[in-house]
Amino acid sequence: MNHILIAILLALTAMLANAEYLFGSSMLSRPLVTCTIAGLIMGDMKTGIIMGATLELAFVGSFSIGASIPPEIISGSILGTAFAIGAGKSTAVALTLGIPIASLVLVIKNLCFIFVLPYFVHKADKYAAEGNSKGMDRMQLFGGFFSINLPIGLIVAISFIVGSPVIKSLLAVIPKFVIDGLGIATGLLPAYGFALLLKLMVNKHNAIYFVLGFALAVYMKVPVTGVAIFGACLALVLTGYSAFNNGHKGEAVAASTTNGGIDYEDEEF
Repeated sequence: MNHILIAILLALTAMLANAEYLFGSSMLSRPLVTCTIAGLIMGDMKTGIIMGATLELAFVGSFSIGASIPPEIISGSILGTAFAIGAGKSTAVALTLGIPIASLVLVIKNLCFIFVLPYFVHKADKYAAEGNSKGMDRMQLFGGFFSINLPIGLIVAISFIVGSPVIKSLLAVIPKFVIDGLGIATGLLPAYGFALLLKLMVNKHNAIYFVLGFALAVYMKVPVTGVAIFGACLALVLTGYSAFNNGHKGEAVAASTTNGGIDYEDEEF
């Protein structure tokens, strides 16, 4: 297949996976999906699926939580898979290329959010003040396309055309302290996002459950799955079981009242 055509198809795949503003939240952006499609485009779907599963493990926690924006896994997964399959390399190469590319594209994506998206947001505010719903819809579409779809599509297409050596050289030019800083920030941002959510959610009535989960994970070394099981059981005890017991208690009270010779349902007041 023509090199330019492959680049266009990969770009369209990245744009489709980034179209949550159009289709809503979906799993199209996950590496298992994007890498499989990239493998199909590159002519080796089986390897694409294997690489997708590997990259899925690497990006398993990459979700936007609160103010936390994870690395741009879509471009990283697609380009990492395409470069690795094109060079006949293993999944390790896809992982080695995918994570730095994802971190680099995140910087570009944030710049688009800062300098491009606000224009459409302010226009949407103006249309909202005027009661122009069609104008707001247009700003939703244009804002998503010009601040997310188009930049990511161009990055994927151009990166594939220039080839992995140029991308590696570009990554090599970036100072080590910047790469290290991106790695640290990537680890801190999810925690910051959770902290923002906790600030809104935690109060004196439910803080004890947060402390319980923290103690189970840190001091008792219970894995995340175990904490989730404890949480599910505790939720059932506090909600499902109590409601079930209250229902039986109400039936018992009704029965004793009827047996006592007083039927309040038939009594007129």
